[in-house]
Amino acid sequence: MTNPEAKARIEQLRAEIAAHDERYYREAKPEIRDFEYDVLKKELAWIEAEFPELADAAGESPTQRVGDDRSEGFVRVKHRMAMTTLDNTYDETELREFHARLVKALGTEDICYTVEPKIDGVAVSLTYENGKLTRAVTRGDGEEGDDVTANVKTIRGLPHALKPTDDLLAPPVPEIIEIRGEIFLRDEEFRRINQLQEEAGEALYANPRNLAAGTIKQLDSKLVATRRLEIVLYGLGACEPVPAGFDSQSLFQAQVRAWGLPVVEKFWAVRGIDAVWEAIGELDAMRRGFAYATDGAVVKTDLFSQQAVVGYRGAGQAARKLSPRWACAYKFAPDRAETRINAISVQVGRTGAVTPVAELEPVLLAGTTVKRATLHNADEIARKDVRVGDFVLVEKAGEIIPAVIEVVLSKRTPECVAYVFPTECPVCGTKLVREEGGVKWMCPNAQCPEKVRRKIEHFASKASLDIDGLGEEVVDLLLTKGLIKTIPDIFRLKVEDLLPLKKSGEVWAGNLINGIAARKTADLWRVIHGLGIPQVGAASAKDLARRFRSLDALAAAGLNELVQIEGFGEKTGEAVRTWFGDEANRAMVADLQAAGVAPSPPAEAAAGAVLAGKTVVLTGTLPTLSREQATEMIEAAGGKVSGSVSRKTHYVLAGEEAGSKLEKAKTLGVPVLDEAGFRALLG
Repeated sequence: MTNPEAKARIEQLRAEIAAHDERYYREAKPEIRDFEYDVLKKELAWIEAEFPELADAAGESPTQRVGDDRSEGFVRVKHRMAMTTLDNTYDETELREFHARLVKALGTEDICYTVEPKIDGVAVSLTYENGKLTRAVTRGDGEEGDDVTANVKTIRGLPHALKPTDDLLAPPVPEIIEIRGEIFLRDEEFRRINQLQEEAGEALYANPRNLAAGTIKQLDSKLVATRRLEIVLYGLGACEPVPAGFDSQSLFQAQVRAWGLPVVEKFWAVRGIDAVWEAIGELDAMRRGFAYATDGAVVKTDLFSQQAVVGYRGAGQAARKLSPRWACAYKFAPDRAETRINAISVQVGRTGAVTPVAELEPVLLAGTTVKRATLHNADEIARKDVRVGDFVLVEKAGEIIPAVIEVVLSKRTPECVAYVFPTECPVCGTKLVREEGGVKWMCPNAQCPEKVRRKIEHFASKASLDIDGLGEEVVDLLLTKGLIKTIPDIFRLKVEDLLPLKKSGEVWAGNLINGIAARKTADLWRVIHGLGIPQVGAASAKDLARRFRSLDALAAAGLNELVQIEGFGEKTGEAVRTWFGDEANRAMVADLQAAGVAPSPPAEAAAGAVLAGKTVVLTGTLPTLSREQATEMIEAAGGKVSGSVSRKTHYVLAGEEAGSKLEKAKTLGVPVLDEAGFRALLG
């Protein structure tokens, strides 16, 4: 490689890595897998080592810094001890070279190690002062991160105080200690949230890690609390004073567990690199049974005294550029399987989005048999040149959703012709249109049978009207038999219409009709959510129900009225106006009302309720009230709970360890109540 070629490649790689860092750390929307990202960084490191004069001239390299996850809207806090980044390897030889370097530095072969799961989540540092949780900060740039204390305190299972121990030999609780860990989402919670996204007609999240990262950076801790984030703790940051006997990673892990904090599910303390390699193999065999996604093993020198001797790579530079010489991450190669594409089908969703799916020769992948894999969209098919009959590599994105990663071109045969994405809806034959500003192709036909079926399923689902007995199979049966064609038709069904459909006709039919009748007066927010208005999920539907109190008032609302609702921007307001501006949608609402649907508005606050029309923000831990209890009391008094402080906030209810919301309230002059003052206000 010549100097000009090396210079051009360095510039190209640095730009690519910087762009990927932005998408991964700040936006939580990575476009490539970790393995591909690591390959880019390894190539850059090699070229910079071969051409040091070019690397020096180009300035700081992405290989020398930690990714920066800091976001606007959060208070930034300096870590007492920098959060460094680990060197990665996918190779046993490189792992053994890591051991050889330690042997040389320490002058002994007898090195004890710990081996822990490497969790694919969001790094965070918790500060406990005199045993109480006072702050939670993201990694940020390694030197400082975002204060996410209010959001972290919503995590179930995370104690806000360290559990005291009766063991006289146990080290005392330090005055100040930083404990590092990882925030994650379980697979089932990820699927639950994606189901809600689909029901709201919104884009699905790619994997649990991205969703956890996006959730912890929400400005509304009330929203964060609805997503069941979890945390596991494993690392030591600053500690003042350091207790006697607190001298190794393995003892630290035992103490973290004794304090009642959530820790990694499996932990090895071993001697020698051969035992490390054996432990990594054991971890690889069991990791898919863990609650969190595990993409590797973290290997650390166990003794803190040896860690101090070995030190950090990049010593003398900014703290954010440091990486420990005493630790490394062995990353497992992504789970992949090779199989063949038998066909490419396209699915039509409730919103009309047409999504391509690869129909595969069944193949075992990460412990499950995979028959289908997402192809994302037409652009991705073209970019990867995926064809029917191709052999492809399939991988589980975030170990959840199977996806086609690449084509095995060496096995392509002449029969595999370029795939042509359909120009018409596969169900109704309507010409597809491109999503404005997006990559999806859409069926614009409001009467498309598949769109109609999905809309009816959504309307009847638990997330919307929750009509007992009207599940997907029954909806399909009613449509097939021609008994319903639209949502309002549900409410015109009669027992005699249903009797021929099932052997247990009379009992089943009576139960279903009763279940439908019971939902004619369902809560207004459920009906609004069931209409499937773009951008309107369950929380937004509740806001609309509180503000307008009837379908007619909502239908007549102007954009100015809509954007005045806290949390509603122009995009959501325009979506609501566009939906009700459509003649067919207005006719459907009128038909619902004609069929006897009379939604129940939210209960009115008592006359003269002290919080009527007022917004209250909760922060900190109250002495006797849980957040849920305080919320119920606020709403019963006519108020609304918000997750963020603004000039429109009427009160901030602050408990112990209140964070940045309290500071903002003071800055804006918003009245602050403690629990006693809150109870006195309510009388």
